[in-house]
Amino acid sequence: MNRFSRDRRNLQELRDSCGHLGIDLFSTTVITESDRESFHLSIRDISRALEYAVVIGIRLSDPVLDTIADAPTWTYYYHYRQVNYALDNAALFITSRCHGMGYRALPIPASQIMDWTRLRGHLSHRSIAEKAGLGWRGKNNLLINPDFGACVRYATVLTDMPLPSPQPAQVEMECGDCRACQDICPAGAIGDDLSDFSVDRCAAQLRRFSRSEKLNTMICGLCVKVCKGKLNN
Repeated sequence: MNRFSRDRRNLQELRDSCGHLGIDLFSTTVITESDRESFHLSIRDISRALEYAVVIGIRLSDPVLDTIADAPTWTYYYHYRQVNYALDNAALFITSRCHGMGYRALPIPASQIMDWTRLRGHLSHRSIAEKAGLGWRGKNNLLINPDFGACVRYATVLTDMPLPSPQPAQVEMECGDCRACQDICPAGAIGDDLSDFSVDRCAAQLRRFSRSEKLNTMICGLCVKVCKGKLNN
């Protein structure tokens, strides 16, 4: 069996085994040393032996997002938490499958903050998902999937199981003239281009919502609810 066939077989076995997990998006990619430079120090060294990534996404509920008017709601908070929990369980299952196939794997939590100043986790799931061909980085600094927009949460499993990189996307990967996320952002954190996005303004607004809505967590959801992709419109 050649390398291409082996990698495709590994991908197919993993994907087929995950059919019961409620995963909406599933892809894989190769991790480079350049990617690792942005990883948290706690996983950077161990990740050097794990050259591949499985990235999974679960779509958020439209009706839940519609409960958000001008601030995150308790309904959204609970849904957000449960989707993250489902992603972590799915990542654990994928890790177990990798182990069962004779490989090593490291599940990365869907939403665990390691740097509270910059609101960063062990790694950027959205960056891995973008590299895996699941979308592009929008003006709001989130991953925009062609079908589901920004309404997806992601998790990643790093592994030494050989897996294929995605084929180039056949869709136009940009936001164009859409200003929906800019218009709804209460912090004015979103500009005309990704380079104009203000992490500091966004983080400050999340902290304000955490206090004002008594949610005790850093969530918003406003720019997510207005970016629903072609399948949700």
